[in-house]
Amino acid sequence: MDDVRRSTVLTRRSVVIGAARGEFKKTVEDMSMQLGTFSVSLAVKDLAASLAFYEKFGFRKFAGNAAQNWLILKNGDTVIGLFQGMFEKNIMTFNPGWDSNAKKLASFTDVRELQRQLKKAGVKLVQEADESTSGPASLIAVDPDGNTILLDQHV
Repeated sequence: MDDVRRSTVLTRRSVVIGAARGEFKKTVEDMSMQLGTFSVSLAVKDLAASLAFYEKFGFRKFAGNAAQNWLILKNGDTVIGLFQGMFEKNIMTFNPGWDSNAKKLASFTDVRELQRQLKKAGVKLVQEADESTSGPASLIAVDPDGNTILLDQHV
């Protein structure tokens, strides 16, 4: 085994052993952003047809208003939103302050703080939350492949 491979194996073994001992727990937690619950917001052409389709996968209506062309569906902790005529492309949505049942979390990272962290990390935002406000707000970013990411805080 050459020196590079031996070093890589020893480093990986050390990381695994350290992780098993809990030595890296704080480091991993510090690196993660608490974005809130995740869902995929789907741009659909026919709300009723999409609802019927996803019900076959075990999804059930959770929230929304079909008369306003939007529904939120759940299957366990998995959440998808169906939105007819509201946007062109699917959106990855995070809701800071909510759990998967749209219940307010006891503690969470405010969207404005997440915005500061993202900007500090060099993420270019398409839409920013107003830093002079508190409570509900949102921001939008687009990943390198053109996928829209929405952080939408309702609390």
